[in-house]
Order: sequence, then structure tokens, then C-alpha cells
Amino acid sequence: MKAVALIAVSLAALAGAARAQDRPAAQQIAGAVLPLPDSARGGATVLGYQNGRLTQLRAGHNGMICLADDPNQEGFQASCYYRTLEPFMARGRSLRAAGITQRHAIDSVRLAEIKRGKIVMPKVPALLSSVFSQDSTFDPLAPAPKVTTLHVIYMSYATEASTGIPATPMKAGPWLMYAGTPWSHVMLP
Repeated sequence: MKAVALIAVSLAALAGAARAQDRPAAQQIAGAVLPLPDSARGGATVLGYQNGRLTQLRAGHNGMICLADDPNQEGFQASCYYRTLEPFMARGRSLRAAGITQRHAIDSVRLAEIKRGKIVMPKVPALLSSVFSQDSTFDPLAPAPKVTTLHVIYMSYATEASTGIPATPMKAGPWLMYAGTPWSHVMLP
């Protein structure tokens, strides 16, 4: 019985180590830009993982920044956003890297820094698009990968009263999430 348990633990550790391996840059870039339309993919800056650290894999020229899938997380996720969101997004990544993982704690730090002017939020709407897959063996280079998509438009301090966009979640139409906050955004189901 102990031998079976030891083998199971060893296999789990090997699977975790394999998942955490850095993927080739070309594969990371292909996956990272999936949220964008074909016409924008070639011009996006891509951040990915080398030696376990997030680093720039490719410089871009169209203002979009894409994050490759984190090999240490289950499933697959890639996100792209407009460059004006980078200070906000980068601060969230640095807080998580420092061990702050609760959403409320991250939001509290970022809100205080926004109020002090340390983080500047976009003055005009800015796009964020993501793709997700529960499959840890997801291959972004495979034809027509099965993913779930999410598109949001950040509109700092937007409210239902200022935009006419409902602040109540809707399945079949846009709605405003975190209304009235610096990171309020329109969810586009």
C-alpha cells in the first residue's frame, strides 16, 4: 500500500514539473495572441515565460500587450489588453508574485495607488480580451482550438447612470462590472 501511495505522489510531482516547464517561445506567442483578431496578432507585444519568469518574448507596435499562459496554473489562459491598462495589470501581477492572492487585498492596494496617482488608469475606454480552456494539454497551434472567450472594455468610474449600461449581470447583453470603480468594465458575453 505504501509503495502505491509513493508511486502516486511521484507521478503527481512529475506531472506538476512537466506542466511547469517553459514552453517554446513560438508556442507561447501563438497561444498568447489567440484573443486578438488575426489582423492584430502580428503587432502585439507578447509576455511569456522563460526560466520560470515572466519576460517579453516579442516587442510589438499596435499597442496591444498579450500574456502567454502561465505554465504553473491549471488549464490554459491567455489575455490581451491595450497598453494603457499595463500599469494596472503589472501591479496586479507584482502583488500576486509577492504572495497577495485575495482579490480584495489586491484591489485595496491598487485603489490606494490609483488615488495617490501612482497608477494611472486609462482616460478613454480600453479593451481586454481573454481565452480560456480547462484542458492543461491545450495546444494553441492545433487547428480550431476549443476555448471560451471573454471580451471586456475598461471604462474607469463608469456607472449605469453615466453610460446607460446595466450594472446587473446579463447572459445575452453587455453589463457593467465593478461600476463606479477605477477598473469598472463592460462585460461583453
